[in-house]
Amino acid sequence: MGGFWKPDGRDSGIEARNSESRNATEQFPLNSATSHGGLTEKDANLVARDRVSFPLDEDWRGTCAEMTIAEFVKNRFVPEHVAIKRTSGRTHYQAILKHVLRPEEVDEVFHPDAARSKAKLKANPAWPYMSNVRLRDAQPDHVQRLISAALEGGYSTQTATHIRNVVSAIFSHAIREQYFTRTNPATHVTLPGMKRKEKHTLTLAQTRKVLEIMQYPEREMTLIALLTSMSVAEICGLQWRHVNLTDSIVDRDGELIPPRSIAVRQQWYRGELCKVMNGRHKDLSIPQILLPVLAQLSRRTRCTGWSDFVLMSSAGTPINQMNVAARRLKSIGRELQMPWLSWQVFRRTHATLVYEYGMQFQHQMGMMVHSNSSQTRDSTKGNAPALRLCDPPQRIPGK
Repeated sequence: MGGFWKPDGRDSGIEARNSESRNATEQFPLNSATSHGGLTEKDANLVARDRVSFPLDEDWRGTCAEMTIAEFVKNRFVPEHVAIKRTSGRTHYQAILKHVLRPEEVDEVFHPDAARSKAKLKANPAWPYMSNVRLRDAQPDHVQRLISAALEGGYSTQTATHIRNVVSAIFSHAIREQYFTRTNPATHVTLPGMKRKEKHTLTLAQTRKVLEIMQYPEREMTLIALLTSMSVAEICGLQWRHVNLTDSIVDRDGELIPPRSIAVRQQWYRGELCKVMNGRHKDLSIPQILLPVLAQLSRRTRCTGWSDFVLMSSAGTPINQMNVAARRLKSIGRELQMPWLSWQVFRRTHATLVYEYGMQFQHQMGMMVHSNSSQTRDSTKGNAPALRLCDPPQRIPGK
């Protein structure tokens, strides 16, 4: 197509520009459907970093080695390594780095206006942060003290492992750029054996009980998860542009969506709409049981435009899966003596029930949904649901 990647001048990444641009100082092949051998954005970022990064002479390397770990993370690790990650990756690094450096330092790196924000995690005076340790002076003992403090403080082995891995990534980057010449200090750290939590699934009888109690939006979210195996982030990020309820192929934004299908292309993750990884792009056939559920949602008087989300709050905002889990799933789990109830449980249940019932799975689910729908209509006459559809209820003056 004649395109190329051009550095955007911000250390944080690169941007695509047309080959006719005259202000390009460095060009890289643009990866497209017709361009074999082109670079992905992540790969182009790595090439750009190697070609246009700061001078890496001996004096500069020596200066970096004298940096504290907090300074190195801010000036080198985050711009060169973390910034090219996907949203979920950047969020993970930001969360775990708050156990390696002081939380306020991490907030300042990721959000320069952090002074005005209210960080949930505050610095612990007794915590062995590595902020002031010089890069060249880092030893395995520094990392081991960090891991020991996490375990003694009640953190899980999995969280301690995340902390060790992030510290390892910092020093792997320093070694790769020749700022650190010794063995990665995180490789010498020992961790206790990981205790895996039991992976729960629901039986058909338990699924029926859960659906009987559920209301909007957790009921619709659960049905979509059980019938399609979509993740909760994909469900919350589903817009009408990617849903085809008709019997014909439709063209949405230049993309063809098969009849009665859902095109999984994006997800709502931590308050941000982002694309799913290429490996998760798929067109899912809408089960017959799910069609009337989606059809009812599409008949709302508003919030049904192509850019609107299939599941929305009464304020017209996307559903926050974490809030629904905390407010509704935990309550339902306690009531039914299933404290482990979560969105992941429904996805695992889909796989389990499909394996157990085979071709009869859809039939069993259809009977259950029809039965629960009748009971819901009978039991909720005159009662308002916990969370309404996008159409807001009429307000009565004086109330």
